[in-house]
Amino acid sequence: MKLLIISGRSGSGKSTALSVLEDVGYNCIDNLPVSLLPAMVAQIKLHKDDDQRKFAIGVDVRTAWQDLDQLPCLIDDFRQSKTGCQMLFLDASDNIIIKRFSETRRRHPLSDDDTDLLGAIKQENTILSPVAQAADQVIDTSMLSLHELRDLIKKTVLSSGDKSMVVQFQSFGFKYGLPTDADLVFDVRCLPNPHWVPELRSMTGLDEGVATFLSAEAEVRDMQADIEKYLERWLPSFIANNRSYITVAIGCTGGQHRSVYLAQNLYQIFTSRFNDVQIRHRQLDA
Repeated sequence: MKLLIISGRSGSGKSTALSVLEDVGYNCIDNLPVSLLPAMVAQIKLHKDDDQRKFAIGVDVRTAWQDLDQLPCLIDDFRQSKTGCQMLFLDASDNIIIKRFSETRRRHPLSDDDTDLLGAIKQENTILSPVAQAADQVIDTSMLSLHELRDLIKKTVLSSGDKSMVVQFQSFGFKYGLPTDADLVFDVRCLPNPHWVPELRSMTGLDEGVATFLSAEAEVRDMQADIEKYLERWLPSFIANNRSYITVAIGCTGGQHRSVYLAQNLYQIFTSRFNDVQIRHRQLDA
């Protein structure tokens, strides 16, 4: 069987993720008590078509009273017993979650007469922290539209059938905050900035003019070579440690020029070295 655990903070897009998984052939169960997971897995394994069945289980703070803190150990047990188990954790910034709840007028599951929305969000983050740390991949949905989230979930799930590691390069702007799904972060704000060249200011790192400007700078070439050398040395170690996903984030001030140029170059370089390499430009896609 294939078991996919979907967790994350309220308002991060778990319901959307489960809907997408149902569309691609998963049997989806939301808010299943953690204590029932072993029995469910054992029951499924009694069937002869066990290897062909796919299940997605939504687990979140609503199950906190049902030994949610035991989920990381339970997932380890599944993996050791050769049950095909992976976990995705969806996250978003506090401000984005507040905005989403305000727009939908939904009540946060931890809010009550004594706890306001912000307090509930902080409390939930503390409860789910061990779960997030046990996840194979954390997806930051802060800057994603509904359509983009659906596409990303589908791409992530369909690529997870390959036992090789998925490597995602992501450019971003520091002034908009660090991406919460980043595993490795490289700061390239020290490099020459095309923003100060008037004719390049409105362009991006994907445009030829910016690429020509940056490729002529020795510092840029050295930075790219150093990041490439680091990744060549250490990505195989992440694979050997049974990592399924890794996100390499490249950040500059606004996420428009330098980070985009370097992330795109590294993506092109490593596409020939790994089976599944992805690219995302957070600020350009926002």
